[in-house]
Amino acid sequence: AYSFFALYANIDGFKYNKNVSSLEERDITDRWIISELNSLIKDVEAHYEDYEPTKASREIQDFVITKLSNWYIRLNRRRFWKGEYNSDKKDAYCTLFECLSTIAIISCPIAPFYMDQLYQDLNQSTNSVHLASFPKFEKNNINKVLETQMQLAQIMSSSILSLRKKEKIRVRQPLASALVAVSNEETRQALERSKEIILGETNLKGLEFLSEDSDMLSKKAKPNFKLLGPKYGSKIKEVSTLIQNLNNEQIKTLESHGSINIEEGVEISIDDVEIVSKDIAGYSVSTNNYFSVALDVSISQELSDEGLAREFINRIQNLRKDKGYLVTDKIYIELEKNNEVERAIKNNLTYICNETLTEELEFSSKKLENYDELNLVNNIICKVLIYKK
Repeated sequence: AYSFFALYANIDGFKYNKNVSSLEERDITDRWIISELNSLIKDVEAHYEDYEPTKASREIQDFVITKLSNWYIRLNRRRFWKGEYNSDKKDAYCTLFECLSTIAIISCPIAPFYMDQLYQDLNQSTNSVHLASFPKFEKNNINKVLETQMQLAQIMSSSILSLRKKEKIRVRQPLASALVAVSNEETRQALERSKEIILGETNLKGLEFLSEDSDMLSKKAKPNFKLLGPKYGSKIKEVSTLIQNLNNEQIKTLESHGSINIEEGVEISIDDVEIVSKDIAGYSVSTNNYFSVALDVSISQELSDEGLAREFINRIQNLRKDKGYLVTDKIYIELEKNNEVERAIKNNLTYICNETLTEELEFSSKKLENYDELNLVNNIICKVLIYKK
């Protein structure tokens, strides 16, 4: 996280000062991570007061990995990448600086030498972190509704990415849409507010919300024999059949109340069963305690071309790194004629050039010399020459 921050902050000449935008003026992801940071300060201080450094370190670890690195930085990469040094970009720098600086202070009792180095590097000074005051959490900066909203967005994104993995569809391959059925109205609203974030993280074009009663995403219950066996013994076969015959209304009651009487003398709890969504043709389906999601796994020619273009961008970016180009260097690309990739690249030319800082991209009918060979996907190979003028 610090390496990412330092790379772009040095390019833009960012210097932190306390005259920053108010929290209300910043992006929703800034407000969320600052809320999580203040919640962390509160919890870590309580753990230290109870002489529980292990609990403190685990909270810090979860914040840095799950929330700061794998979510906040991932969501905001473009704000750091884009060329114009505007107020939005400065807000992103300030937010990440505040998080890293605070982490250095609250972690220094556990990792004294590393955190001292981090603190001095961030502040470009020789002042020790061990002379800094322990931060006080700002109650007004904690927004539990926003924290829950982002948590649900993470769960939704993870569910969709798991379905991609199950179907062996790369994340760089765009997909048309996913259907989501939610029983709780608050959960639905929270997910709808995070829709753009979810679409960006999962590389989907659309997200459609359905009612829990929709026939598109009907559910079924599967017996948990490990728990049911000791409870019902010889009656297990009969109980198993009753569970498998539960209808949508009964399953909904079970999910909302935590238990249900399915026959006289037979009461089952939510732990006694596994709730799964029935398969839908052309979709991959997953369900959890919050929602059911069905991912449209069909890939049109247009989506396939865009996916190939994204693979091409990834290989060019790697090639830039291998050649030691700066992140600000403009490049030129020559491609040897290749029918498999030409349509995909021409249909996504502006996008490719913007992402790779390419001034000019052309297909050459002559044999390239000193070329690099790119293996894109499904054994599609293209020969490419990139250079700076």
